[in-house]
Amino acid sequence: MSYLYIKSLHLIFVITWFAGLFYIPRLFIYQIEAHQKPEPEKGILYKQLGLMAKRLWFIITWPSMVLAVVFGLVMLHMSPGLIHAPWMQIKLGFVVLLIAYHIKNHLMFRELQRGEVKYTSRYMRIWNEGATMILFAVVFLVITKSATNWIWGLVGLICLGVLLMLGIRLYKRIRDKNPQA
Repeated sequence: MSYLYIKSLHLIFVITWFAGLFYIPRLFIYQIEAHQKPEPEKGILYKQLGLMAKRLWFIITWPSMVLAVVFGLVMLHMSPGLIHAPWMQIKLGFVVLLIAYHIKNHLMFRELQRGEVKYTSRYMRIWNEGATMILFAVVFLVITKSATNWIWGLVGLICLGVLLMLGIRLYKRIRDKNPQA
C-alpha cells in the first residue's frame, strides 16, 4: 500500500515539474520580447516577468523536480526489479535528458535575470517544445511498458516534432499578420 502512496506523490510532482517546464520558456519568450520594447515599458515588463519567472522556478519547478526524482528513486528501491525492464531503462534515459533540459533552462533563467538576452523569441518557442517531446516519450513508455517498439516510438516522436514545428510556423504567420495575437 505504501508503494501506491509513493507512486501517487511521484506522479503529482512529475506533473507540477512539467507545469513549470512548460511555463518557464514561455516566460523567457515574454522577457525576450519585453527586452526589445522602449522604456519605460521595457523596464516594467522585464522586471515583472523576471519576478514571475523567479517565483515559478524556485517555488514550483525546482522543488517539484527534486521531489519527483526522490519519489521515483524510492519506488525503484521498493521495487528493484523494475530497473532491469528495458522500458524502464529507456525511461530513465529520458529522465536524464529531462534533467539536462531543466538545467539548461536554469542557465537561461540566470542569464535573463541578469538582463542578458542571448536567444530569439523564435528559438525559445522551439525550445519550449523540448519538455513536450520528452513527456510524450515517457508517458507512452510507462503506459505501454514496451521498449521493443522503440522504432515506432521514435517515428512518432519525429512526427510530433514536425507537427510542433509546423504549429510554430503557423503561429508566426498569424502573428506577423496580426501583431496583437
